[in-house]
Amino acid sequence: MTTNPVLGYSLPQKLTHWLMAALIFFNLLFTDGMEHWNRLVSRGEAVTPDDIASANVHAYVGIAVLCLAVIRLILRLTHGAPDAPAEEPPLLRLASKAAHGTFYLLFFLLPISGAAAYYLGVEVAGSLHGGPFKLLMWLLIVVHIAAVLVHQFYWKTPVAQRMTKG
Repeated sequence: MTTNPVLGYSLPQKLTHWLMAALIFFNLLFTDGMEHWNRLVSRGEAVTPDDIASANVHAYVGIAVLCLAVIRLILRLTHGAPDAPAEEPPLLRLASKAAHGTFYLLFFLLPISGAAAYYLGVEVAGSLHGGPFKLLMWLLIVVHIAAVLVHQFYWKTPVAQRMTKG
């Protein structure tokens, strides 16, 4: 039995990719409400309904990311993913697999650690969430974008089109 190779991502995969990207960027860039709520709680100061509502936006976006991560993982397992272009050196193929695996891990770790900190008061989860997990996500995003640019302009491969066209 032969299977056809996956040449591109399906429309549902593309939609979840870009929706998650937007939500993750939102939560990485707009943390003020959650940070303000956290400062008030850690100092034992009064928290207003507006403070809670502002922090909830960050929390609800994180929950949405977690739900989309589950959908995205299911889509990847059922629809597959295209192979790396032949032009990509073997070491960079391995690095790409490691980066994508780490992305998927963070898609779950960031929202779960954030929820554990916000809803359950687990301080170590909050420290991991706002520290190394957040930093690693930023690093992966920068590397991911750089890799797409290298594929597009140096190797001249259609990697970007697999997630944007069709």
